[in-house]
Order: sequence, then C-alpha cells, then structure tokens
Amino acid sequence: MNLEILLKDYCQYNEWANARMIEWLKNKAMDVMETPVASSFPSLRASLLHIWAAEDIWLNRLKGMSPNTLLSESFEGLNAQIFEHLLQNSALFANFVQRQSDDFFINTCVYKHTGGRNFEQYNSEIILHCMQHSTYHRGQIVTIARQVGLKDPPKNDYIEYCRNKQLEL
Repeated sequence: MNLEILLKDYCQYNEWANARMIEWLKNKAMDVMETPVASSFPSLRASLLHIWAAEDIWLNRLKGMSPNTLLSESFEGLNAQIFEHLLQNSALFANFVQRQSDDFFINTCVYKHTGGRNFEQYNSEIILHCMQHSTYHRGQIVTIARQVGLKDPPKNDYIEYCRNKQLEL
C-alpha cells in the first residue's frame, strides 16, 4: 500500500467513523449534547463542532484558500445541523482526496493560519494531521459521553473500519 492509497482510505475511514459516532449520538437525549464537562471542549456539541470546523478549514486550505476564522466561531445552529454538516463535510473531504492524483500527496500547500502566520506543508501531512485530529477528538467524545451517562459508544477505530471493509467484500 502506498501513501496515496493509504491517505485516501484514511479519509474514507474518517467519514465512516464520524457517521458511526453521529448515528449513535443522534438517538440520545439532546440535552446531554450541551452538558458541561471538563475536557478540551466543554461539551459533546462543542467537540463535534470543533471536528467539523477543523475538517472544513483544512479542506479549504488543501483547495488553495486560507479562511481566517473557524466556522465554529459563529455557528449557532441546532445539534441536528452540526450532525448533518459534519457528515457532509467529511464526505466532501474524502471525495476531494479521492479525486487527487499521486503527485498531489507529495506537493506542498501554502496557507495562512488563522493567527496570520504563513505555513507551507506537504498535502499528505495536512491530510494525515486532519484525520488524526478528528480521531483524537472522537476519542474525547467517547470519554465525555461516558461522563454524561451515555453507554455503549460504537467501535470506530481504524482496525474496526478495516475489518468491516473486509466483511463487505
């Protein structure tokens, strides 16, 4: 497996894992979404909103744009809208990466950070970072969910995704 195939698969994994997490959460009482907790973000809602915002800004950077704010700074919509937009954006990210040729992954991306500083990084580094970042925060969501009384989170690690792919063949 080469870098291109791995990163394309990892983006599909991210889409799959986000969908599993949201499918699990959307069937829970919505009041738990905003229950305050001690974590990187103060609630399930804030954590999901952060994942969506981060995936969005990194996708825009890969497309050659440099947004100067995260969409989480102004979003005031419903939890159902966060679920919907996160799923849509994860699919857009996966589809964008899927359409790229092998040279895209070794090319660099120049972007301006929201703090105003310019950076240049390999597209492959950005993709890997973004997918790892989402995985990190999904792990926190499981911990937050347990703190607010939710049980039985879905398995959503990468090997579970790989096993499910094999079963579908």
